[in-house]
Amino acid sequence: MKLDRSFYTRDSVTQIARELLGKYIYTKFDGEITGGMITETEAYEGITDKASHAYNNCKTKRTEIMFAEGGVAYVYLCYGIHHLFNIVTNTENIPHAILIRGIYPTEGIKMMEKRKGKTFSIKGFSDGPGKISKVLGIQVQNTGENLIGKKIWLEDRGFKIEKNKIITGSRIGVDYAGEDAKLPYRFLVKSKTIQRGIKKAR
Repeated sequence: MKLDRSFYTRDSVTQIARELLGKYIYTKFDGEITGGMITETEAYEGITDKASHAYNNCKTKRTEIMFAEGGVAYVYLCYGIHHLFNIVTNTENIPHAILIRGIYPTEGIKMMEKRKGKTFSIKGFSDGPGKISKVLGIQVQNTGENLIGKKIWLEDRGFKIEKNKIITGSRIGVDYAGEDAKLPYRFLVKSKTIQRGIKKAR
């Protein structure tokens, strides 16, 4: 079942980030569907979060989409190379966002291999935000894409991950955020749980 707008417009970005674990993300570009189970996320809490691009109500041409109603894509370039895919959450003018850091590929693997130029393996294929966008075909021009639409969408396949199967930790690569860098806003599914979820969702 495709996730609807109400899933994304709730108040707690950390709750949504946890609940995204075990959900499935799909893309359809040029008739090719690719996707997989979300295994790692990071929450960014908007204007009060020093690690967020929207900290202190920073609204620029790049970050403007973060102030939209939840359920749209925010994609930006990291180091001028990596396209990083984020999900905007909460209501209009509350710029919460969630970075998708890991997926387990389940559909369109041949196309994913073609996009990445590497053969699929469980380890290292899509365990980083830049890798995810690469294999799913997501680019900066997909910023603003409606996640209830037909190009990028998320589904609930009926697999709920228990709290004790989730690793919680600090975010990666945000040392500039001072104390906020230590916030427990990163969520990761334990590897054995991923395999169980894949089998149940089929």
